[in-house]
Amino acid sequence: MNESPFIAFGIPALGGLLALLLVFLAIRAGRRQRLISDLPTSKTTGVFIGLVELKGTAEVEIPLVSFLASESCVYFQWHVDEHWSRTVTETYTDSEGRTQTRTRTETGWTTVAQGGDGIPFYLRDDCGIIQIRPEKAKVEPRTIFDQTCGRYQALYYAKGPPGAVADSTGQRHFVERAIPLHAELYVVGHAREREDVVAPEIADDARAEMFLISTRSEEQVRRGLAWQFWLIGLFGAVLAIGGLVAPDAIQDHPLPNNIPKYVVAAAFFAVVWLVSWIAMVYNSIVTLRQRVQQGWSNVDVQLKRRHDLIPNLVNAVQGMRGYEQKVQTELAHLRAQLMATPPGEPGPDPKAAKTTLAAIIEHYPELKANSSFMNLQQNLVDTEQRIALARG
Repeated sequence: MNESPFIAFGIPALGGLLALLLVFLAIRAGRRQRLISDLPTSKTTGVFIGLVELKGTAEVEIPLVSFLASESCVYFQWHVDEHWSRTVTETYTDSEGRTQTRTRTETGWTTVAQGGDGIPFYLRDDCGIIQIRPEKAKVEPRTIFDQTCGRYQALYYAKGPPGAVADSTGQRHFVERAIPLHAELYVVGHAREREDVVAPEIADDARAEMFLISTRSEEQVRRGLAWQFWLIGLFGAVLAIGGLVAPDAIQDHPLPNNIPKYVVAAAFFAVVWLVSWIAMVYNSIVTLRQRVQQGWSNVDVQLKRRHDLIPNLVNAVQGMRGYEQKVQTELAHLRAQLMATPPGEPGPDPKAAKTTLAAIIEHYPELKANSSFMNLQQNLVDTEQRIALARG
């Protein structure tokens, strides 16, 4: 039986898997880059359930204190690397079959200590705050400490372990990365309802495409993903065209019509890349359509909230106003009678209104019509803002 052209002259298994893996990584970077481009930035008061994008500052009541820099933060990671150097003697056989020895120097860095911590914090923007739970998120912190020192400097043992690695040169490199308090953040993650109060929070969700907490800006994140998309794809193409073409296979199995083997490899890679790119774009369009539908649903929810909430608030305020108006009217009437009665002559008995006033006070102990009007006004503003954010 004749072998098919693809099997006879196909890409070696390992190289083919590597090329396909690079295609997958490149397409994933491209998909995330498109997601960030398509995802609108929400305000903290306009966050709805689902994938959201936010910008603001990191805030918390009781911040962490970083290990190396002693800076207030909400997340930090640190590590200490120790430098080593050694001379290695090895034997080898030269081209004439004689045994030879040679020495070479090896150097490197070994991590001798590391640690970190992170806590839930709030993201604050010009509209409010929202809680962020950084567990399982991809965190891109900022470097706040980077120093190399020798054995006779205080930092060497103050923040590093007492022991040393083999062949140590007496140099240690201290690095700490953190999200400082009040730092500007860019967050992409899944919004869900909090368990303790009626409010949303951003936390890990297996269904979410991304959960990113970055000290970089949106433009920097998007540009980095675009570079990953093109560089990984280019490397995969080079691997498919160059590294996966075996010269022996070309000689042993010439292709029909003298087609070069690298042309077949390039065509195969181009087809895989094109199919993956089309699938990525199609999925992106489907996601956009679902987000549009979700957006209109959010608008309907807020409109229904306004329809149900505002009339009830108005009725409650009108009822409070009526109670307070009745009390003020009774008191004003009694005061007018007392002032109109000449001294020494019998006048109205204030005890006559005692029953009425007691019933009113018992039914509504505190008269707060003014605060009720303020509450109504605040709810009106908040409702209209929610509708505007949902439409946005």
